[in-house]
Amino acid sequence: MPVHPTYPGVYVEEISSGLHTVSQVATSVAAFVGTFRKGPLNAPLSVLSLADFEREYGGLDRASEATYAVQQFFLNGGQQAWIVRVADTVNAPVAKAASKQVLLTDGNPAFTVQVGRRVSGASVSDPGAWGNALRVEIDYTTADPTTLFNLTVSEVQVDGDRTSVVQSETYRNLTLNPNTPNNAIEVVNQGSRLVQLDRTGLPAAVAPMLLPASNGTLGGKLASPPTIPADGATFNVDIGVATISGTISYAGAAAPTSYAQLRPFIQAAIQKAASNAAVPNGLKPLLAGASVDLIGSGADAHFFIRLGRGARPFDPTTIVKFTGGAAGALKLSGATVSANTQQYVLAAGSDGPPPAAGTVFRPIPLDAVRGSLGSKSGIYALENVDLFNILCIPEATTLATGDQNETRSLYTEAETYVEGRRAMLIVDIPASVTRLDLMQTWLADNDALRHPSAAVYFPRTSISDPLNQGRLRSLASSGTIAGLWARTDAQRGVWKAPAGTEAQLRNVASLDYVMTDLENGTLNPLGANCLRSFPVYSNICWGARTLDGADVLASDWKYVPVRRTTLFLEESLYRGTKWVVFEPNDEPLWSQIRLNIGAFMQDMFRQGAFQGTTPQQAYYVKCDNESTTQQDIDNGIVNIEVGFAPLKPAEFVVLKIRQLAPGMTA
Repeated sequence: MPVHPTYPGVYVEEISSGLHTVSQVATSVAAFVGTFRKGPLNAPLSVLSLADFEREYGGLDRASEATYAVQQFFLNGGQQAWIVRVADTVNAPVAKAASKQVLLTDGNPAFTVQVGRRVSGASVSDPGAWGNALRVEIDYTTADPTTLFNLTVSEVQVDGDRTSVVQSETYRNLTLNPNTPNNAIEVVNQGSRLVQLDRTGLPAAVAPMLLPASNGTLGGKLASPPTIPADGATFNVDIGVATISGTISYAGAAAPTSYAQLRPFIQAAIQKAASNAAVPNGLKPLLAGASVDLIGSGADAHFFIRLGRGARPFDPTTIVKFTGGAAGALKLSGATVSANTQQYVLAAGSDGPPPAAGTVFRPIPLDAVRGSLGSKSGIYALENVDLFNILCIPEATTLATGDQNETRSLYTEAETYVEGRRAMLIVDIPASVTRLDLMQTWLADNDALRHPSAAVYFPRTSISDPLNQGRLRSLASSGTIAGLWARTDAQRGVWKAPAGTEAQLRNVASLDYVMTDLENGTLNPLGANCLRSFPVYSNICWGARTLDGADVLASDWKYVPVRRTTLFLEESLYRGTKWVVFEPNDEPLWSQIRLNIGAFMQDMFRQGAFQGTTPQQAYYVKCDNESTTQQDIDNGIVNIEVGFAPLKPAEFVVLKIRQLAPGMTA
């Protein structure tokens, strides 16, 4: 900033260079809208790998075409995708989130635990039967067992008698008292990726001494001074189906003189009792993994037994209790040892309508996929996404009614949306389009879908389905093609056509229709891209036209790489020129604009993105008093004109072979 000299001396002034670098935006961020086994509803999440996708959305689901499309995207070279989950929450049966009401120690409702998470500052429901696998445990092993509690949420996976914990979250030292830093509703709802707590309709304040009823632990306040059980003292464990005995053994060690010293001996005795033959195999880990905690000391001491985690959960109605044996070891001189259920089990989660007879697809209504801009649902949930370049709606061809007019309506709206977002739409064809003549009919019936920001591919692909013993499954090609576009962008650049012998379709076992060159020649002029199978090269993409690329249209946006390069430049320059807004509109600004945009275009030229051997042949940037008149200046407008010579694919290679007569030269 300018200096204001007031005293004799040296002043330092920093002068801006005027450089505002225009950065290249990503070109292959895909967005998938469809049904998934789990995940927040109408709230897009970014996934960067198949592992991310499986963790957030549950991986492959036979009833969901979209899950296979996402898998194909990553297998074919995709690196980032936004996932929008939609579901039928209107028609019966509906997709519903699992939930469970938790009671206070006085029997009144404490809160309802519902499957969901907070996305972009709002609680979002996560419907699906998967939520029925969630378990909630509450215990009092806290800094103050009389006023605070811990809450643990676990997702379990049951395989016969074996149960494992898929993921788990624990929140410690919580309270239900409002306006406290550790308020359970705020802590869990802000931090959990599994559940949300809801106290709607309940009193805002809860009596300080009231806690949610504990489970998963057994225990209570100890007597003081303690009475230490003798070596060999016994106890009984009632597990509902049987009562087993345990014995405390000091194994020749000095008898403990405090509860703290006694704690590990009690824990060892309980764990050893797990080997009793009366304990069912599925319940042994509960005792084998048991732990004993001691909170506080003296008159404030609390003693807790926590059953093992990760074991097969007890039925919610089963009561587990510890009672004194001959010496009453676990009563510990009259200490109250409470009995409770092992876990709260969330229930009533539903995926919605099951697949109709004769199909594996879960029916989904048009309105659920299309959504609305006002509520930011369906495809419009992508309004919460900063940038995406490729939109795929794999289940557009499997809508609930099966009406092709609904599919056409959805794709028409999607084309309008991606045009405003400077993105591309990959249109999928129905499973019924299995022959060349059917594809020609489909193109004729869907002429209204011709758009420079859309592309369609024929035929569909078949992949090995890991959920069906490896049998082939016909699959819409949008996910595979989106991954191919991403791979081509990374290897060659967005200006390279995602087609040719390098454009192999990974994880594609076969194509649903094998084409000849002549058949290829009937679809290519109509703007349909063909997938071909060639010896050695395997299954490849053999077309790079947009739906606006029919020869008769003579469109500037005939080719996919030309359109995508243009969108890339538009988005990069749009983001890279925001600094211009409110700057003084005169030659110093214009020269800075020419400098910064020119540097960006020169970098693109050096990467081989444009035609021409010199920058003058490849591009130009115009911003001066000719492009911006005085009237424009008075209206607050600065006009920037950028031109470029796009690279177009060598779609047809013509070999001319001439036979030379004796004595002739070339």
